[in-house]
Amino acid sequence: MSERIDQLQDDIVDEFSFFDDWLDRYQYIIDLGRKLPEFPEHQKTEDNRLHGCQSQVWLLASGDAERLDFQAVSDSAIVCGLIALVMRVYSGHSAREILNLNPYFIEKIGLNSHLSPTRSNGLHAMLQALRGYAESALAGEPG
Repeated sequence: MSERIDQLQDDIVDEFSFFDDWLDRYQYIIDLGRKLPEFPEHQKTEDNRLHGCQSQVWLLASGDAERLDFQAVSDSAIVCGLIALVMRVYSGHSAREILNLNPYFIEKIGLNSHLSPTRSNGLHAMLQALRGYAESALAGEPG
């Protein structure tokens, strides 16, 4: 596993350790979502929509097996924040690193126990989609 990916996850865990309660953590997640890069309106298509999420989420992938970059957005503020966290860890890495990635930051910051079941399912759908792009990139298929 890439030390860089582990460091990114450890940084997220450290950031969340500054907050004593979940209201503050939720607000921080929402604030992170507000900083997402602009998502092209013309890319908000059914083909780019991530299914399995309660909210609408659009996801784009670019690159190849050596480096995959992801961009996503949602119509939900909290989901945008979750996207920001996930993109921070997954984007910019090789397909192999993505497939080997254990997203331990999710459990360590308490998301597993503080997200609603529908949000948790959506988060896992996003992680599965990212893995799918990585598998396709390794197989030499276009993203």
